[in-house]
Amino acid sequence: MTPQPQEHAPAFSAPATGDKKLSLSDFAGRTLVLYFYPRDNTPGCTQEGEAFRDLYDEFKAAGADIVGVSRDSLRKHDNFRAKYDFPFDLISDADEKLCNAFGVLKEKNMYGRTHIGIERSTFVIDGDGVVRHVWRGVKVADHADEVLAAVRAID
Repeated sequence: MTPQPQEHAPAFSAPATGDKKLSLSDFAGRTLVLYFYPRDNTPGCTQEGEAFRDLYDEFKAAGADIVGVSRDSLRKHDNFRAKYDFPFDLISDADEKLCNAFGVLKEKNMYGRTHIGIERSTFVIDGDGVVRHVWRGVKVADHADEVLAAVRAID
């Protein structure tokens, strides 16, 4: 079940790049942009990460942290992050606990075959752990700008 605006975000603790373990509580008092994407090193996921990277200083100035999530391994995440110089961490959700908690897994159809994959989704969570904005089925173009505007609008 997807958390809706004005609901508390599900608590989580998950392995992340740089040998870290990140929890929702690590971001208390700051806004968290938690974005879910299908796979490292694919065109859309790379473009999305680059867009967040390019606006990173503006997100930080607005009091927000950014964390990306996919089911890829930490090794793949570390390589992806280094290759594109992402200044934010990536969470490896290989066990799908975080994906399930945020309701981002869905049936997809590719080349006539169905599989379960991550629906590109973004959640803005305020410093009190309350979901403020949700985007599902994200189109990459201009998404990071839209998220930044929403972060800036949080009072």
